[in-house]
Parts: sequence; structure tokens; C-alpha cells
Amino acid sequence: MKKIILSLMIVSASMMAFSQKKTSTSATVAFDATTAIDDLAKAENKTAIAAIDPSKNTVQFEASIKNFNFSNPKIQEHFNQKTWLNSDEFPKATFSGVITSPSAVNFSKDGTYNVTVEGDLTIKGRTQKVKAPATIVVAGKTLKTNASFNIKLADFGVEGQPITAGKVSAEPKISVSAELN
Repeated sequence: MKKIILSLMIVSASMMAFSQKKTSTSATVAFDATTAIDDLAKAENKTAIAAIDPSKNTVQFEASIKNFNFSNPKIQEHFNQKTWLNSDEFPKATFSGVITSPSAVNFSKDGTYNVTVEGDLTIKGRTQKVKAPATIVVAGKTLKTNASFNIKLADFGVEGQPITAGKVSAEPKISVSAELN
């Protein structure tokens, strides 16, 4: 009887240990608004915060707007201005969502799982629903995630002459990747 109870306690403890939230402070969020006219509207932020809670199937990301790095400093300056992302008033972009098919991922078994993530993306104080295909790779106690989707800048109050002139895509691609422990 003692062995059965001890075995159950060990199994429960190992399940609880893996079901804890997995986090990263070095996730990457890429912004690609390049067009045929201009390929400079591309940036990366390698200091985003990410979390996945396997027990709740939740996914969260947070990226500081000022940490997006462009190859051209002038574009980075415009990106942070009041007329664009207004990073002084709205310092971060956030995503909070869920894995829509939780049974598609076995967080306790190594493998590559294709899922859909759905939730709320907030940029410049405006929130929009986002649904995106994602990949989750389980490798031991580590999770690796990747997702890509497009947004409409106008939905977040970002408009202007560079978009209408075709220098910046009105619907940039956002890519997110993270290794979570």
C-alpha cells in the first residue's frame, strides 16, 4: 500500500512540475512591412517576454516597442514617433490568448505539434482578435514556439504617407519565436 501511495505521489509531482508555466525573456518578435518599393521597413525585437501555461493552454507575449531594431536609425525614429506607434505613450505590444485545440499538444511527450493560437493583440492601446497557426516543439522540459501572421496597421491607428506611398506595407507580417523553460 505504501508503495502505491508513493508511486502516485511521484507521478503527481512530475505532472505538476511539467504543467507549470514555461517562460522566456529573450523571445523574438519580427516586424516585416517591406514592399517592392522599400525593403528597409523590417525590424526585430529579441527581448520580448513570453509565457505558455500548459495546464491552462494559455499563451502570452509582451514586447517593448522601443526595443525593435531597424537597420536604418531614421526608420526606427519614425516607428517610435507619436504619429506611428507612439512608444512613449504606448510602450509595449501584448498578446494574450489560448491554444484552440489543447488536445493537439502533448506537453509531456517530445515532438512537434501544429496548433492554432487565438487571442487579443494590443498595439498602441487598441486591441484586435488574432488567430494564427503556430508550431510548438516539446523537447524535454523545453518548449520552442513559432507563429506568423499579418496585421492591418489601420486597425491599430497606424496610418500615414509612407503607407499610402507604398513604402511601408499596410499589412505587415509579424513573426514570433521563443524558447521557453
